[in-house]
Amino acid sequence: MPKTLVIAEKPSVALDISGALPGAFEKHEGYFEGENAIVTYAVGHLVELIEPEGYDEKFKKWRMADLPIIPEEFRLQPRDAKSKKQLNVIVKLLKRADVDKVINACDAGREGELIFAYIFESAGVEKPVERLWISSMTKQAIKEGFEKLRPGDTMRPLESAARSRSEADWLIGMNATRAATIRGRAWVGGVVSLGRVQTPTLALIVKREREIQRFVPEPYWLVNATFDPRYIGAWFNAKAADNETWARTGEHAEEIVARVTGKTGEVKKVERKEQSQGAPLLYDLTSLQRDANSRFGFSARRTLSTAQSLYEDKKALTYPRTNSRYLSGDMVPLLKPTAATLLEHGEYAAGARFVVALESLPLGRVINDAKVDDHHAIIPTDVDHHLHTFSPDERRIFDLVARRFLAVFHPPAKFAKTEVVTEVEGETFRTRGKITLEPGWRGVYGLEADEEGTKKDDDEGEGNELPTLEVGQQVVCASAELDAKMTRPPARYTEATLLSAMEGAGKFVEEDDIREALKERGLGTPATRAETIETLIRREYIERVGKDLQATPKGIQVITMLDEHPLTSPELTGEWEKQLTDIEKGQGSTADFMAGIAELARTTVEHLAALDKEKLRPERVELGLCPRCGAESGEILRENSKAYGCTSWKSREEVGCGFVIWKRVAGRTLTPEVARQLIEEGKTRDVLAGFKNKAGKPFRARLILNEEGKVEFQLPARPQKPGAEGDEPAEPEEGAELAAAPGTAAE
Repeated sequence: MPKTLVIAEKPSVALDISGALPGAFEKHEGYFEGENAIVTYAVGHLVELIEPEGYDEKFKKWRMADLPIIPEEFRLQPRDAKSKKQLNVIVKLLKRADVDKVINACDAGREGELIFAYIFESAGVEKPVERLWISSMTKQAIKEGFEKLRPGDTMRPLESAARSRSEADWLIGMNATRAATIRGRAWVGGVVSLGRVQTPTLALIVKREREIQRFVPEPYWLVNATFDPRYIGAWFNAKAADNETWARTGEHAEEIVARVTGKTGEVKKVERKEQSQGAPLLYDLTSLQRDANSRFGFSARRTLSTAQSLYEDKKALTYPRTNSRYLSGDMVPLLKPTAATLLEHGEYAAGARFVVALESLPLGRVINDAKVDDHHAIIPTDVDHHLHTFSPDERRIFDLVARRFLAVFHPPAKFAKTEVVTEVEGETFRTRGKITLEPGWRGVYGLEADEEGTKKDDDEGEGNELPTLEVGQQVVCASAELDAKMTRPPARYTEATLLSAMEGAGKFVEEDDIREALKERGLGTPATRAETIETLIRREYIERVGKDLQATPKGIQVITMLDEHPLTSPELTGEWEKQLTDIEKGQGSTADFMAGIAELARTTVEHLAALDKEKLRPERVELGLCPRCGAESGEILRENSKAYGCTSWKSREEVGCGFVIWKRVAGRTLTPEVARQLIEEGKTRDVLAGFKNKAGKPFRARLILNEEGKVEFQLPARPQKPGAEGDEPAEPEEGAELAAAPGTAAE
């Protein structure tokens, strides 16, 4: 009897599919077999493009003269021994005489199409193919998917785009990496890995790091006044175009304090506005990763792994690797049943009852077929959820998705915002307050309407509870005080803000059509951005410092070496994505795209080969006079590859004064910004994250420069709340003091 071979992307998916198909299935090594069907599986990518030496032995040696490497035809190989074993299982099944039809049941998207295409090509068979395209792993969704199989031919454009992307990444990655390594290894050290997505992402982080390093803090002063009846106002310059809220000099701030303290003023403005705020859109993968990073400190990879587990293993969420925040119209009948699955769980019961009781659902911010491409937004599935079986990570991610799903059907939240302007002796003070009138969708998150009295909102600035005030009312400035501040440099990227920058990379591009392509895709895809960040960390181009992502000296040097090359710009990815999208839609030419990629590989090799030696030299900062000998000798503290050391050092025989601050300290790289604070102030202004003791446990500490010129830890007096990633205070191991021996700061 003829049989259908179903090829899934992972063993767990194959098991679910065999459980949803009719009849009993017997387990074999690498597949499940039933009376009418066989279900087998890949384990992600089983097959990959071969390395350059697979085309010619001479490519084992990396030589500029052999570049660029542009194969006439790309060839495939198993990724490793384990992949080869499973590939052989699938190939034998494909070649079985009783298998007359094949169903591609890999994940519904570009990567899933590529995984299947490479396996099918490796088998070298000609059999009809159909496509299973589903976004949920519930039994019902799988059964419905098999009732609506797509002809394999309709997926050819998606397969062509997937192949083109893979081959283009190979051409640019292999050639650019080899050329950059050959040219720059003496300065950068080791392999210099470059790529279409990772390099412009690194460039974003390096650009921010340079802004921080160039930043010069400037002082400013705030003035806050307490009025009777009791409320607080913040001084602002009503005459300035931007209503600046700070005094330019300490003298000015002191004059304001002296002028208004104890004086009678007048309420010039009392304005109350009611505003409404709609619920946020449903989650796509990137917005889910951003929220999980901001709230729980989860890395992008940790969130993706957890969401994938909830999709595959728990059947609790729909397909997570999506870039859509909307649902398609055919899902409307499933929405109330999905909400009903949350009724039995106390934390969601009230929100779920509200949704289920609605006569008609508000769908304006939920349904949009035009904005659903391969997959719809991430929502809970319409099956019972056994929350007690979830891991702590799964519980948190499910909670985010479930509340967002319920919230989007609730009415807007309504607020009353009050602004009061008070004038005293010609100086103006502003007070803001905000109360929640109707929580609306915010009630799903446990927020209620405020009690009487206007309360301070976390993001509103000044003001606590406000008394009843009227325009023209006389008030007394009971006291005023100034608060000296220093301007701060731009914040480093966190994973949340970097994901936003990668998603919105089009704002860095001028050409409209390229910007539009990046608007749709951004740098990488939702599914690959997490791995891009992890790749940059593995290659020591960036590192995690608490929640921040910080460029390392190696990462900075890689971008310095490339200068303004297109590889550092999101524009290159935008051009690629525009052409790949055209190919997906059947409107673009694969041959033209690949010809353009080959030309880019050639010009990239030429650019790197012609680099001037000065471009290859690492950027080195100078931190001013050496604190040990500079006053007498004029020697300065200069950065080198491993430390910030006194220029009096000449060699191991002429060690000079020996002053040095090592860059790498307890697992963290100290930036010039931190080193400068140590030199100028004797300590860091803030408690720093990102250190690890010998046991690998993260801790936070302030750094102090002692009298001997050695750097020491000072742990916070009060333990800080542990982060979700384990970034908690921990005593440094004995012997982990940040001291440096004289004469070891050599380049």
